[in-house]
Amino acid sequence: MKVYHGGLVEIEKIDLSQSRLNRDFGAGFYVTNIQEQAEFWARRKGQRHGTKGYVTEFTFYENAYKHYELKVLRFDGYTEDWLDFVVMNRNPEVAEPAHEYDIVEGPVADDDITQRIDAYLEGAVTKEKFLDELKFARPTHQICFCTTRSLQMLEHAKKKKRTNNIDDPITQSLVADFNMPINQAIDVYFESKTYKQLIDEKTDLCNKSVEEIYKLLLTELNPCSA
Repeated sequence: MKVYHGGLVEIEKIDLSQSRLNRDFGAGFYVTNIQEQAEFWARRKGQRHGTKGYVTEFTFYENAYKHYELKVLRFDGYTEDWLDFVVMNRNPEVAEPAHEYDIVEGPVADDDITQRIDAYLEGAVTKEKFLDELKFARPTHQICFCTTRSLQMLEHAKKKKRTNNIDDPITQSLVADFNMPINQAIDVYFESKTYKQLIDEKTDLCNKSVEEIYKLLLTELNPCSA
């Protein structure tokens, strides 16, 4: 799936430490599959800083929803569960992540909806009336990547190489050789120096065999075995 991030500049490397709490789905890196929406975000942020803004395109590998044991939460629309989740995350008193999901997908609470959320919290409108109003809201979409592990499911559109045919065999080998749970094997692999070299286009590592790459990873994990 093609997804887009609207910001001030092109995103070369995603840094979750720069993400803010108290957003719809909490701290994380946000994208949308609606290009016009990302363009609007880019223009809006650009206007605030005297620039044009920039839309960065990514590919989102949707097998994230079925594999890698990622914790995923998806909202199909403006539902009561969506509202409760957004209110929980937007609570200004929350000083740390309010949930443990890796990926959250659903509609956006734009400015108009945010105002109505405030009215709901102040008791000026009931939850039922608020949700009834949202039936007529224009379609919006966002995906929040909340953890480092979830970011492995995103690939910059400019990248020419993909490591899918390498990722699975290596993580499965870690499971088999070290009796690791699959989620631990995924974390070990994606957070390794070997993986960072693998996705660096300046290296030629992705052209090596899976066996060679796995051997390099094992050397990293246990230098004494070299």
